[in-house]
Amino acid sequence: MKHFGANKLDDGVIQAELCIGCGACVDLCPYFRSYRGKTAYLFPCTREEGRCFAYCPKVEVDPDALSRFLFAKPYNGDPLGAWRSIHIARAGARVKRQPFQSGGTVSTLMYFALRSRRIQGAILTGREGLLPVPKLVTRSAEVWRHGLSKYAAAPTLAAMNRAVAAGYEDLGVVATPCQATAVAQMRMNPLQNPSFRDPTALVIGLFCTWALDFRKFEAFLAERVPLRDIVKVDIPPPPASVLEVYLPEGKRTFPLDEIRPLVPNTCGYCLDMTSEFADISVGVLEGRPDLNTLIVRTERGEEIVREAGRQEYLVMEDMPAENREHLEWAAGNKKQRGVRCCTEAGRLNGEAGTACLRLNGEVIERILKNEKNGKESSCHI
Repeated sequence: MKHFGANKLDDGVIQAELCIGCGACVDLCPYFRSYRGKTAYLFPCTREEGRCFAYCPKVEVDPDALSRFLFAKPYNGDPLGAWRSIHIARAGARVKRQPFQSGGTVSTLMYFALRSRRIQGAILTGREGLLPVPKLVTRSAEVWRHGLSKYAAAPTLAAMNRAVAAGYEDLGVVATPCQATAVAQMRMNPLQNPSFRDPTALVIGLFCTWALDFRKFEAFLAERVPLRDIVKVDIPPPPASVLEVYLPEGKRTFPLDEIRPLVPNTCGYCLDMTSEFADISVGVLEGRPDLNTLIVRTERGEEIVREAGRQEYLVMEDMPAENREHLEWAAGNKKQRGVRCCTEAGRLNGEAGTACLRLNGEVIERILKNEKNGKESSCHI
């Protein structure tokens, strides 16, 4: 696959408002910076090929190449991607008194990975006020400080780029689906650097239907609650359909219909709800905000989950068929919506350097064929 440089990335992604602000291009070079949720291209770059373009999860993404690289199998468009096992999970007795959101599975696994020295550092998303900020954490106890959900798009991968430049290896990364895609593309060494070494030892992907534009989200909340008093925000699993804002005096709720206009259009081009290109994927279990859905995808993910369970850091059980069926339905809907958005915008299998996505006709047909009850998925969030 031909890769392009920063100028093409700016024209085709940032100026086209496809950028989600994941941070994959930030701190690779002096040209890209992130400010309050937005990625800025500061100066023109003369390179014809660059890691910024090659890592970006919004242009020239080839799920088949990623699947063959990570799982040694072709991408077939299944709603949940490749997986080895699916569980219900929560933090175990070894960490039950720690602060975390939902079942605590993500924080527990990163804590365990650092404590057992399976990783040198963890790439997490912290918070300054409401603003999500990238963090490199090297002490296991620090993990608990960053366990709350943020819901706004974050430049998390900038911290990974800085860590790699500083010489860190065997990193753990907590990533949204677009970030997990970028990390997978980094791991493929797309520019064939002869000295490249995979910097990751564990990638934990989060379930995500969409993220929020931070600036719009902050302005929305500022009109309704004192920003400095916000303790945390949460979007509980269906059927709640609300955003919850926790304040010292209690909780405020806002219908998701008021929140969806704050979602950037680029989220509509994404096929992936469950972070298919991670080692482990975690989301909140539908109807049970105190539990997580845990999808194990790779051998190294399986090994750490098994050991965390054996040492009572994690408690797991099989997922009921009904929950899995609905998860597949929701993930399939997102795939259909993404294919339709890319098609309508001319960014599915289009001109080199401008396509968001590369899929063969058989996979496209399979994704669209999975529509339930004859209803087509809208291109809109």
